[in-house]
Amino acid sequence: MEAIWNKVQTSLKAQVPSHSYRMWIEPIKYVKSERQQLVLSAPNLFMKKRIQDHYTPLITSELLKQSGKKYRFTLRVADTNAPNDSDELSVSPQKSLPDVDYLPHCGRRLRKDFTFDQFVVDENNNFAYSAALSQAVQENLNQTALLLLSKTGMGKSHLSQAIGHYVLSRYPNDRVFYITAEDFTNEMVHAFRSDTFSQFKEKYRNQCDVLLMEDVHFLSGKERTQFELATTLDALFDSGKKIIFTSCFTPADIPKISDQLRSRLCCGLISKIEPPNFKTRVRILVKKSKRSGYNIPKDVADYLAGELSDDVRQLESGLIGVIAKSSLLGEPIDVSLAESVVQTIVRRRQSITIDVIKKLVSKQYGITIKDLISRSRKKSVVRPRQVAIYLARQHTDSSLQAIGKSFNRYHATALHSIAAVENELKANGPLQKQVDILNSKLDTGKF
Repeated sequence: MEAIWNKVQTSLKAQVPSHSYRMWIEPIKYVKSERQQLVLSAPNLFMKKRIQDHYTPLITSELLKQSGKKYRFTLRVADTNAPNDSDELSVSPQKSLPDVDYLPHCGRRLRKDFTFDQFVVDENNNFAYSAALSQAVQENLNQTALLLLSKTGMGKSHLSQAIGHYVLSRYPNDRVFYITAEDFTNEMVHAFRSDTFSQFKEKYRNQCDVLLMEDVHFLSGKERTQFELATTLDALFDSGKKIIFTSCFTPADIPKISDQLRSRLCCGLISKIEPPNFKTRVRILVKKSKRSGYNIPKDVADYLAGELSDDVRQLESGLIGVIAKSSLLGEPIDVSLAESVVQTIVRRRQSITIDVIKKLVSKQYGITIKDLISRSRKKSVVRPRQVAIYLARQHTDSSLQAIGKSFNRYHATALHSIAAVENELKANGPLQKQVDILNSKLDTGKF
């Protein structure tokens, strides 16, 4: 029967998408056969439930085809300490809350929906997805580091967190640290000031199994942090730990970064995520709309995918706008409704300039445009300046160099400002409300 199962896996490999096969079918192992029943094992309860829910009909059908007999199959959990004498998923002592993001051992929460099965895979991101999945699934990799590279809104954070989710689902005791580069910097500074630097080093060098670090480009110009991170990476590399970075820039393009750290970032696999094509944008819309409890018509999905092609976040903005307008006005979701939403997005983007953003931010924070572009380092000026630079990056097509020049800054400073605002927004702090208000005014044209 083991030979039959091997044939089943070979056949399924040709039928199931390669990334799905590697993630769900390949880990299934043959255990034994009992009469008309095949006993198989899955690595953990999470995978067992997933396979039962999504692949039972396909596996049953293929067993019949390969053996000529109607076999049942039973899935057991490979861990001998786990319950494994039933096809049903055992109830764990504590269920995860349905609407709460998972908190790993250190750092920020993992978003509940940022998992591999919620990621839409196509030509623009297939290599990045496969690289991330390989990092998550395999042990003893020759390359334990991965740098996910893309501009904002393309899915690199999704893949990074998906690795964290997968590792924790298979190895709950693994110490997964999900942080941003700014988190690492702030924690290091605090350790220096509180005389706890030895504990800081111990934590990252000897108590971390998987390091997920977002926005590594934020370290531009931070020499002391770069040195400490490079030294930490050496310890993690030597121990064979998994390291995943995300960045908007290649290591070669990050300004003011030491050769020592640059070489560490380059020693792993670098995988770029490209903008999604039309077909992928349609699939993203369909998947996200179903997750929100809506089934948008095909012609509406096609229209949105054709008109909103900048990035995934713009696409999501269009979908959210269509759903919200339909719900608030009680109108059906059709192309006419989608057109009104898209026109607002396109018109808004065309009319928003860096000068418009300067005026809006200056008015909002009660400072002058002259203050905004001055060399002042006062907190009351620095924060509005950073927000303005961030909004210019989000709402205009201007290059980083052009944005920096408009504020009398180098592009490295503009990069730092953008990263600083992004990190605070991820923390959902007080800045979130301020940026939401400014975004709302830009979105509605009230500037």
